[in-house]
Amino acid sequence: MKVMSINARNSSIHFTLYEMDPESVLAEGIFDRIGMDGSNTLIKYRNNRITQEIVLESYQDAVRLLLEKLIDLRILSSLDEIRGVGHRIVQGIDHYQSSMIVTDELLQELEEMKDFAPLHTSGELKCVKAFREALGETPMVLVFDSAFHQTMMPSTYLYPVPYEWYEKYGVRKYGFHGTSHRYIAEYVSEILGRDSFKLISCHLGEGASICAIRDMKCVDTSMGFTPLSGIMMNTRSGDVDPSIIPYVMEKEGKNASEVIDDLNKVSGLLGISEYSNSMNDILARSDEGDEKALLAKEMYIQRIVDYIAKYYVLLGGVNALAFTAEIGENCVPIRREICERLACLGVKIDLDQNNIKGEFVNISTNDSSFDVFVIPNHEELMIARDTYNLINR
Repeated sequence: MKVMSINARNSSIHFTLYEMDPESVLAEGIFDRIGMDGSNTLIKYRNNRITQEIVLESYQDAVRLLLEKLIDLRILSSLDEIRGVGHRIVQGIDHYQSSMIVTDELLQELEEMKDFAPLHTSGELKCVKAFREALGETPMVLVFDSAFHQTMMPSTYLYPVPYEWYEKYGVRKYGFHGTSHRYIAEYVSEILGRDSFKLISCHLGEGASICAIRDMKCVDTSMGFTPLSGIMMNTRSGDVDPSIIPYVMEKEGKNASEVIDDLNKVSGLLGISEYSNSMNDILARSDEGDEKALLAKEMYIQRIVDYIAKYYVLLGGVNALAFTAEIGENCVPIRREICERLACLGVKIDLDQNNIKGEFVNISTNDSSFDVFVIPNHEELMIARDTYNLINR
């Protein structure tokens, strides 16, 4: 049975086509810069890599071309082979605590909630509608990134602000990267051979978040009302004093949206280094003694360590710490320095094991106080699994 996993972002569609028995990837790729100049496509299949620069004026154009390519490249003989399509949805607020089959009513509800994540939800819904239009009666499933975090207690997800803000406007911590953290929790459960454990999951990619997990359930997570809060990221600031916003507005002559845009797009590693949002660039410049690169790396590591230490106390100790996503899986020096600063908690790592990139490895030594895993992220597989399970229920 073939299922497609879709991660639509602002102006792009990332896709993976699976054969679910066994769980194997048939094709994957990206249709990028939709509705912009320089739009392009990438499709990888059977050791082939096909790229093309082409005008993609809308999500309908991108979806139509994607499906045509799957036929033309003989990845599929017919679109009828696609038995389900799963879509990642960043924000489901507290309405949706699990994945759901798409209905007209569900899409209308999400339209009414776009204010919670306007940049993400708008593109996601356009993509869902484009696939429904192209594939007719093929079942669709929405997999909510915020769903995994709905097990947090009110004392954790509420902010110390007027309570009526929550009652009237839904102001609370929602958390994101939930599909990724759920995948890591399930992977660790398989490794440990049990569902009862305490885990700190570190999703360190372009966006980054840390999650405290007890017995397969989220206890707390670093992102909040939006994906802007939490640890420092590639271009996002993470946690800052909110009074900075009106102060900068006055000094720069900007409005609130423009300052928030700066905190999202030109802060983090890029803001401190002033030249790059790439951790590889930061590390290379750090090795050359560049002061701002060293500062950016120091700030990034320290904020991660702060959250790990906080969640270690919250959970009352842990059984495992896991690194995932691009930086977590591949940046050897970042993992090493984080673990070195956790030595006071009894963490010890094998430096040779830590040199492994992009594959599962236990980098902790036998006498470490808890396991430290590097786990390649496959949140797109979680989307496909949820889709497969729901449409076959």
